[in-house]
Amino acid sequence: MADSLVLDIGGDIGALVIHTGPELDSAEIELSPVGFDHQRFHNQVHARHLPDGVRHNAVFPRVHAGEYRVWRDHDTVHGTVRIEGGQVAEYTW
Repeated sequence: MADSLVLDIGGDIGALVIHTGPELDSAEIELSPVGFDHQRFHNQVHARHLPDGVRHNAVFPRVHAGEYRVWRDHDTVHGTVRIEGGQVAEYTW
């Protein structure tokens, strides 16, 4: 059976799926709005069972539209991602 998620998107709220490898299973990934590094929030990577196999993702089901930093660790930015209201953004680790 495939895993399912509920995303709370619409208006100026979007969602983000970060695709990782299995080596990050159970790791926490942090985001922060660009320019506001101290306003971090996180979600955990989980194995998701899909019809075509297992995928590892961190899912942020409710994120305000804007540009966000994806943090590799406390001090290092992995990259940036843009969230659009009413849409699901994807980022590959």
